Amino acid sequence: MELRKRDEPKLGGIFVDFVGGAMAHRRKFGGGRGEAVAKAVGIKGDYLPDVVDATAGLGRDAFVLASVGCRVRMLERNPVVAALLDDGLARGYADAEIGGWLQERLQLIHASSLTALTDITPRPQVVYLDPMFPHKQKSALVKKEMRVFQSLVGPDLDADGLLAPARQLATKRVVVKRPGLCAAAGGCRHAECGGDQRASV
Repeated sequence: MELRKRDEPKLGGIFVDFVGGAMAHRRKFGGGRGEAVAKAVGIKGDYLPDVVDATAGLGRDAFVLASVGCRVRMLERNPVVAALLDDGLARGYADAEIGGWLQERLQLIHASSLTALTDITPRPQVVYLDPMFPHKQKSALVKKEMRVFQSLVGPDLDADGLLAPARQLATKRVVVKRPGLCAAAGGCRHAECGGDQRASV
């Protein structure tokens, strides 16, 4: 299953693949515990937090966390994006190499984070937020997924409303991923930076 922007055919299709391609390369040869997202959620030694990814998107950060040992529950409210995730998970669960641990560590909940964050049980140690921030149209560096996603669901204009319920739910910390040039989210203690992204804690 893939998503295409019909008025921009050169962008190609968007799909979720946890088994091959870029995600397989990242799992085998990426930074693992050294990746910014792993540091941001607090992975250290034997500590592998239970994480709720409240803005799952294509599930990339959630997969990285699951691949290093965290249990991750993804929340996705858009039915089209959720369908892409379901398709990717189904193929991942069936894979002989990663299917066993993937079923144990990575799950999808079809729900809006604004409502789901108030009643998820058991409570996670970490809530991870990666809102889809708006981009300037003049930017030549906007990734194709972001362009297609914004045409489908628009920017997460209600993302700021997730911080309060996330803080109520998480038992240890809330991580907010923002563009590198943005200021850290209000009330954070520090920020882990990687590439052009900033994870505020």
